[in-house]
Amino acid sequence: MQTEFSRALGIEVPLIGGAMYPCSNPELVAAVSAAGGIGIVQPLSLTYVHNYDFREGLRYIRRLTRKPIGVNLIIEKSSRKYLQRVHRWLEISLEEEVPFLVTALGNPRWVVERAGPAGVTVYHDVTSRKWAEKALDGGVDGLICVNDRAGGHAGTLSPRRLFDELSPLGRPLICAGGIGSPAGFADAIRMGYQGVQFGTRFIATDECHARPDYKSAILRAGEEDIVLSEKITGVPVSVIRTDFIEHTGTRAGPVARWMLRGHRTRHWMRTIYSLQSIWKLKRAYLQGTVYRDIFQAGKSVSAISEIRPAADIIAACAAALQEIPE
Repeated sequence: MQTEFSRALGIEVPLIGGAMYPCSNPELVAAVSAAGGIGIVQPLSLTYVHNYDFREGLRYIRRLTRKPIGVNLIIEKSSRKYLQRVHRWLEISLEEEVPFLVTALGNPRWVVERAGPAGVTVYHDVTSRKWAEKALDGGVDGLICVNDRAGGHAGTLSPRRLFDELSPLGRPLICAGGIGSPAGFADAIRMGYQGVQFGTRFIATDECHARPDYKSAILRAGEEDIVLSEKITGVPVSVIRTDFIEHTGTRAGPVARWMLRGHRTRHWMRTIYSLQSIWKLKRAYLQGTVYRDIFQAGKSVSAISEIRPAADIIAACAAALQEIPE
């Protein structure tokens, strides 16, 4: 069974391997695409965590698979240096003929205006109708619908409610959050989504380079172990409840909360948090629980019981898809 999303990108299974900092190593991205889905490159993960020049990293993935891949661009107004990097990553992505871009946290219009004429498909992460309408005003082709079960920066609406709010907009919708099984994948397609994004499920794979204790934490966790922490980026992030999280708490301190409420101070506080989290998440990913860990994960942990090759996961989803009437 094909969907509008899979047909547009020329992929076999409407399944996205979501961009994850710091977990999207090149081998994982390539494995998802090679198996018939589409893997998404997270540029900071590729360059800062896995130490690739961005262009060379894309070419390395291309050597592993010739199937389509995508690139994630976080386009929120931030430091001038970071925005210069984002513009450069976009230009390199176009030069390397990446066919799919996923934008987040900003107005995607400038990306669409640059990528659209090159025939590149652009989707945008959204959590509500308000942000969906702004993204569509910017010209995107479809929407990644981040629900309240997602890892990382989760939304506030259930998959069903988010679909009901956004389906009248008439654009392809991707279900993102809380799905880690073929049955859940098929249920989302039956609901009307044109595709599904897996994140946490692909951390617990052979190809992901996350430390074994990160993967083990996912295997041990249930939905009740996923909590929201304000201490990573300044806005709630879904993480696994560890001893460290229990000890430090999940709420930002009073000074940080005051700065996050201020129009002028919000940007500076979030920048401080982001710089800290980039380092902390990289450390936990590479060095494991001998350090103070922050393990990002979504509520799909309840459906994950073993580490498997990415190809097996996608094959199982493809089989589930075949049982859905056209």
